[in-house]
Amino acid sequence: MCGIIGIVGKSAVAPSLYDALTMLQHRGQDAAGIATLDGYRIHLHKGNGLVRDAFGRSAIQKLAGTIGIGHVRYPTAGVDDSSEAQPFYVNSPYGIALGHNGNLINTDSLTQELFDSDRRHLNTQSDSEVLLNVLAHEIQMQNPGSLLPRHLFNAVDAVHQRCSGAYTAVAMISGHGLLAFRDPRGIRPAVLGHRQTDQGIEYAVASESAALDALDFELDRDLHPGEAIFISLDGDLHTHS
Repeated sequence: MCGIIGIVGKSAVAPSLYDALTMLQHRGQDAAGIATLDGYRIHLHKGNGLVRDAFGRSAIQKLAGTIGIGHVRYPTAGVDDSSEAQPFYVNSPYGIALGHNGNLINTDSLTQELFDSDRRHLNTQSDSEVLLNVLAHEIQMQNPGSLLPRHLFNAVDAVHQRCSGAYTAVAMISGHGLLAFRDPRGIRPAVLGHRQTDQGIEYAVASESAALDALDFELDRDLHPGEAIFISLDGDLHTHS
């Protein structure tokens, strides 16, 4: 059991992500991490321990950007080590950071596929890194001249075909926005919420509504089993089931 949060905001999101992770702390006390997107640049900070241990004021101040994802880890796969704190990051294609809650049950075969066929390197034993690289490969296979929501949704459909298990994930794609998805059986939870600001609507996806309540987001609904949601840099919401 881990906790995840993703926010597409109109102002700096790092403080809100920090507050949300403290509300999700019961879902994981091993490690915590936040990644933010500032245009085309991803900023990442993570560390062992509780949220308060992993982040100081200076770390939060360096996490610039109006889009971000956060994660608290309860180790169910891999090893108890800071190298497996999330979010994970890959630089191809585009630059993608991902946080994951769940377990893949075909990690070994996927790891071999990623090495033999997809030509992707894994640096940990975490099934979350496997999920990230499968997603990255499937986005790359879309080979779009311009990346559109339908390309991302096609990639998520392919992830569902390849990955077996229980999972929800939030991912940031550099220069594009935030992608969230839930496994086809809907085993792991995920909720969608929004809040109205003077600058416009902000969206959040989280493991549970407690994180939304703490940030004064209105709970809209659960993500449906197998559903994917993409929120662009401009705050446009797209859904796919």
